[in-house]
Amino acid sequence: MSDPIIEVESLRKHFGSVVAVDGISFSVDRGEVFGILGPNGAGKTTTLEIMETLQKPTAGSVCIDGLDVEREPWAVKSRIGVQLQSSGFYPELTLVQLLEMFAALYNVWIDPLSVLKRFQLEEKASTYYDKLSGGQKQRFSLATTLIHRPLVIFLDEPTTGLDPQARLNLWDLIREVKREGVTLVVTTHYMEEAEQLCDRLAIMDRGRIIETGTPRALIDDLLATGFRKPAIRQDATLEGVFLSLTGRTLRDD
Repeated sequence: MSDPIIEVESLRKHFGSVVAVDGISFSVDRGEVFGILGPNGAGKTTTLEIMETLQKPTAGSVCIDGLDVEREPWAVKSRIGVQLQSSGFYPELTLVQLLEMFAALYNVWIDPLSVLKRFQLEEKASTYYDKLSGGQKQRFSLATTLIHRPLVIFLDEPTTGLDPQARLNLWDLIREVKREGVTLVVTTHYMEEAEQLCDRLAIMDRGRIIETGTPRALIDDLLATGFRKPAIRQDATLEGVFLSLTGRTLRDD
């Protein structure tokens, strides 16, 4: 039996004459990783921003943990974590100071060094955010989303620009967060990432959801149409070569 924590009903968002989100409906169950896929301009980010209370819908509704995001935005904010981009961090504060600031904003107590250790950032405690590598920035951003123990976190293209080791490390962290019972909503342009991480997917195009399902079910549905890609036997990939030669160990320097 499903246990939805997010319910989206007939959601629409217009920017003038442009229809960014065109009457979409879907739900996300507690504790699952839900992926939203689509080409640029499909409406993915706008949909996330409405769910995150950053945009107001033109019509329709979004409820998170039973709360309407438009009518009760502050109650919703206490239940969600949002992955911040670089502009969300004060450049003159160290990682410890940033964590302490976020904890104060949420009125919770944390041990900053323990948080950094969990994300393999303890050696960067006194470092400024802008001095981190791409992988370190993404891990720190994920750490900040979890400070107030949210029920749902939103990750918008979390591994864009990361090297293979950093990408695999972030995948492991996302799986660890899921095991703790947190619901994750992820957008990505990487189909392998969606297949590896997501329990279910919604595929968007031109503001509409054109298909939903598990990765396996969506692939099986395509195969049932008679689709077959050219069979090329290949027991390894170039990424496999790269990781075999350079190792899977995370490197930040």
